[in-house]
Amino acid sequence: MKDRAILHSDANCFYASCEMVLQPHLQNKAVAVCGNTEERHGIVLAKSELAKKAGITTGMPNWEALQKCPDLVIVPPRFDYYVRFSKLLHGIYERYTDCIEPYGMDECWLDVTDSIKAPMEIAEEIRQAVKDELGLTVSIGVSFNKVFAKLGSDLKKPDAITEITRESFKEKIWPLPCSELLYCGRQTTKALERMAVHTIGDLAALPLDYITNKLGKNGNMLWHFANGLDDSRVAHMDYCAPAKSLGHGITCVENLESPDEVNKVIVSLCQDIGYKLRSMNLFAGGVCLTVKDKNLFCSSYQKRLDAPVQDELTISKVAYELLVEGYDFKQSIRAVTVTAIHLSQGGTPIQSILLHDYERDERRKKLNSALDEINDEFGKGAIKPAVILGESKMPKNSHKEIVLPGMMHK
Repeated sequence: MKDRAILHSDANCFYASCEMVLQPHLQNKAVAVCGNTEERHGIVLAKSELAKKAGITTGMPNWEALQKCPDLVIVPPRFDYYVRFSKLLHGIYERYTDCIEPYGMDECWLDVTDSIKAPMEIAEEIRQAVKDELGLTVSIGVSFNKVFAKLGSDLKKPDAITEITRESFKEKIWPLPCSELLYCGRQTTKALERMAVHTIGDLAALPLDYITNKLGKNGNMLWHFANGLDDSRVAHMDYCAPAKSLGHGITCVENLESPDEVNKVIVSLCQDIGYKLRSMNLFAGGVCLTVKDKNLFCSSYQKRLDAPVQDELTISKVAYELLVEGYDFKQSIRAVTVTAIHLSQGGTPIQSILLHDYERDERRKKLNSALDEINDEFGKGAIKPAVILGESKMPKNSHKEIVLPGMMHK
């Protein structure tokens, strides 16, 4: 049976590289794409190779980046253009396969198993075409599964191709730290270190029962990844993954000092969440609240709901409860995100709840329907809750929709 051939293509320094194509005078300069300092989004979103060599890192505040690199050229993000470049990249990939699965705007997996060309030949053609036609560079990993293909694209940058085969993965992959493995985040890495597991090879050598007992499903998954046993498929280019969550978040123009101030932001964010849930016929089975304090430290709290909902009133109420119960306000809050989680499609059977107030639900449905009609007629925000009227610390045009689909498919 023919072995799978999976590519992972990662556009190098994507936002900054796009800007250097759009503005040729930026070539050969240290460039950083940064958020707006005046609206408190003043951090580095992307940096060029020269900026990276100067010590600039993603997430670094603008002022610190300029201190490290006084010659740094800061440009504002232009996401519409980046989306266009992303589509052009996909157009090049489509010459070789229709199994193309995005992993963000600048990364894609490609399944080229059925191609008559060798995987390395395809990777080289893609690398050269991207450079010649778009002026960008990509790093490509070539392997027999998605996890190792992505890891390969990270091993050599920029403008490079790395192949990881069944015969070579133990030599190339196992000496690497566990943090290099897909979905092995900081907390998981710390947990593994407490078990004296430092490399991917250390993880692969553990008994499966042991790591599963210690880290649950995540440990089981990572053990399979480390041993080259990932069999997740690359989705077809037309596949639309069902949304797992839907949320909105903003960075405020001033720090929020009290629960009441945060509540105004929560209620405002939830207006769009409720409207979007109803328009997509989705129901939220839980709520997640994430706050970032003035020192950029994030705290996240979540709660399962007794029954799925799609109204902003319930979501904002639960989000506020999470705030009051979880956050101590030793530090003021800089940014707030509310997310509807555990989504289900309308019509999905649910477990009945004793003493459920169905009459109240019907009243709420009628109210939501009337509000949606007004918003559709006069635009979203035509009607606002009284709590968010008056002075606001939210920036203008601040709502940013976040829809997070599942990444891996079985």
